[in-house]
This record gives sequence, structure tokens and C-alpha cells, in this order.
Amino acid sequence: MSDTPKPLPERRIVSSRHLAEGDGWEASELEYGMIIAYNAFNRWMSRCMAAAGNADLTPLEILVLHNTNHRDRAKRLTDICFLLNIEDTHTVNYALRKLLKSELLTSEKRGKEVFYSASEKGAALCRTYRQIRQDCFLDGLPRMDMNGDDLRRIAASLRAISGQYDQASRAAASL
Repeated sequence: MSDTPKPLPERRIVSSRHLAEGDGWEASELEYGMIIAYNAFNRWMSRCMAAAGNADLTPLEILVLHNTNHRDRAKRLTDICFLLNIEDTHTVNYALRKLLKSELLTSEKRGKEVFYSASEKGAALCRTYRQIRQDCFLDGLPRMDMNGDDLRRIAASLRAISGQYDQASRAAASL
């Protein structure tokens, strides 16, 4: 009798076993990882923004605020939706209205287009969020043995995967 332990059966960490059968089961593991990351990221954004001083914003509103603050350039609804890869403009439009009402954004009509920018109050909130992000998230990355190059590779992979999902969604819409 050998003291060598038997290898454990392969574990598939997935959210839906019925999607993890046969070839390509690894995609289910990826999808479960994305589900967990998506929910963790939404929770993080909400708690970071609450710590920054505004607990009333949803994750989408936080993304829209940061996007309108990005590079200090005014953006249209279509720009924001495009950059965030959001198809449902109504949800972004609702977020914009709420951010305007909260005086975190300003708007300016140019011809038929409305352009949105972060107000000073909104930009200050983004700066506070950034500092909390530094203290609570970025400072912990070295303990995970991750550096900027690692993060860039992961980000590139996620963008490539999102393109595959976009193409698959167009194909599914044509069925």
C-alpha cells in the first residue's frame, strides 16, 4: 500500500452545472469568475463612494460620474454609453438626471446635443473616491503579488472576452 494520496477529482467552480458539461466547460468557470467579480466590484464602488461622502449613488451612477469626470472633457449621452459599453441609453439618461439633480454634474446644450461635465462638487467627490481607492484597494495589490503589467494583461483579456460576448450577442439576436 502506498502513502501517496490519490489525486482529487477535477473540481469545476461554476455557477450553473448544466452549462459546464462537455467541451468548453472552462467558459462556465470564467463566467462564474466574472459574476463574482462584477458583484464584488459593484459592492466596492458603492462602499467606496459612501466612504467618500455619497451613499446615495448606484454603481451605474458612480460609473457615469467617473466617466463624465474622465479627462475633464464634456461628454454626450452617446459618448458615455459607448465608452461604458451600455446599450440601454435610458438607464444612463436616468443616472445623468439624478447626478444633475445632486449637483454632481453640469450640462450644456450645444445645438441639438447636450454635453455633461462633472461639477466642482462632482470632481471633488471623484478625488476623494480616488484617495479611498488608493488606501483601501491599490495599497493591497502588492500583497497579491500583482503589479501594473499584470493588471494591464488582465484588462486586455477582459476587453477581448467582452468583444467575444458582444459578437455572440449579435449572433444570438439574429436567431
